[in-house]
Amino acid sequence: MPTDRFTFTGHDGHDLAARLDLPEGPHLATALFAHCFTCGKDIAAARRIAARLTAEGIAVLRFDFTGLGHSKGEFQNTSFTSNVDDLLRAAEALSARGMAPTLLIGHSLGGAAMLKAAGLIASARAVVTIGAPFDPGHVTHNFGDALTEIRRDGSGEVDLGGRPVRIGRGFVEDVEGAALAEDIAGLGRALLVLHAPRDSVVGIDNATRIFTAAKHPKSFVTLDDADHLISRPADAEYAAGVIAAWAARYLDLRPPAPPPGAPEGVTRVSEADANGFLQDVMAGPLHHVLADEPKSYGGTGRGLTPYQFLAAGLGACTSMTIRMYARHKGWRLRHVSVDVTHDRVHGQDARGHHTPLETFRRVIRIEGDLDEAQRARILQIADKCPVHRTMEAGAQVVTELVPTEEAATT
Repeated sequence: MPTDRFTFTGHDGHDLAARLDLPEGPHLATALFAHCFTCGKDIAAARRIAARLTAEGIAVLRFDFTGLGHSKGEFQNTSFTSNVDDLLRAAEALSARGMAPTLLIGHSLGGAAMLKAAGLIASARAVVTIGAPFDPGHVTHNFGDALTEIRRDGSGEVDLGGRPVRIGRGFVEDVEGAALAEDIAGLGRALLVLHAPRDSVVGIDNATRIFTAAKHPKSFVTLDDADHLISRPADAEYAAGVIAAWAARYLDLRPPAPPPGAPEGVTRVSEADANGFLQDVMAGPLHHVLADEPKSYGGTGRGLTPYQFLAAGLGACTSMTIRMYARHKGWRLRHVSVDVTHDRVHGQDARGHHTPLETFRRVIRIEGDLDEAQRARILQIADKCPVHRTMEAGAQVVTELVPTEEAATT
C-alpha cells in the first residue's frame, strides 16, 4: 500500500512521526489509529488493520505518541491528557490535508484516549476500541513495586513486556484521575467494542462497562482467545475484517464509477504479508476475500489458492447459467450445486511434444421435478457458461508496470 511519511507538531511542540497508509485505488474515507500504551505505530496489529482498511478504500493515519518510536520528546513527561491532545493534533493534521478522519480506532490505553478525544473530533462518525480499559488508571496495575518509587521520587523505571520504560509521577496522577463514563455516554458516534475474554492485561469486564455506558448504535465482538496485543496474524486479520465490515455501515464508502472498459470495476490484489503469500483481494469496495498458498507450499492456508479462485469462477458461472436458463424456461429446478476440481496432467501438443495440461473436472448436481430431456439440456447449457467458454478459448492478458512515482500516488 502507498505510504506518506510525515511529521506534525504534538501537544508540547515536538515533532511526532506519522505514517499515512493510502488506498491503492479511490480514497473513500480516513481513519485515525491510536496504538497501545508504550507501543508504537508499527505494532503488528496496527499494520494488519491498516492494510485491511486501505484495501477497502480507507486511508489510515498511525503515529507514535510523544517520546515513543520515532517521535521526539520525553515519554516520562507525558500523561493520559497529553495523549488525548496528541490525538487531536493528529486529527487536525489530517484535516489540513483535506482528509478529516471519520473512523477512530484505539488499542488498549490508546482506545481509552480515543474515547476521550472522539467528542472533540467533529468529523468522526464511528469509534472502535480494542482491548481498551474503562478506567484509564487500570494501566498502573502493571507498574508493580515501581509505583511506590514513582510516587516517592517523581519517576521510576517500569518493566513492560521485558522492556524498561521510565514513567513520571504526572502520568500516574493524571491517568488515575481520568474518567470516561460521561465521555462514553455522550459519544454521539457509533461504537464497536472488541475485546478478548482471556485478555490478562485488561480484563473483559472493561469491555462490559464500556458497552453498558455507551448509547446505541453500539456493537460488541469477542476476539476469543487472542492476546492483549493481538499478536497472532490470524487474530489481527479477524479484528481487521470485523472493523472493515462494521465501519461500512456508518461511513460513506460510495465508490466512483468503474473505469472505462471495466464494467465490473477493478479487482485489486495486494500483499497482506510480505513474509509469506497471503493476499488481500478486493473486487470493488464491497467484496473482500483472501488468497494464499497451502502450508505445504510455504503459505498459511488462510485463503483460496489462485487455482481455487479459477475453479470457483467456473463453478459459480456454471450454476448461475443453469439457474438463468431454468428460470427462463419455467422449469421446476429447486437447487444447483457444482463441484470443481483441478489437476495438471500430461498430454501432447500438435507437434507431439509432451506438455502439461490443466484439467478442471466439473460435477453438477441438480434437484427438481425434471425429466431426462430437461436434465440432458441442462448439461448442454452448462458448457455455454461464459467462464467455461473463456477458459476453453483462451483470453488475452495485457500487462503494464506502473512507474514507482505513479504507484505512490495512484
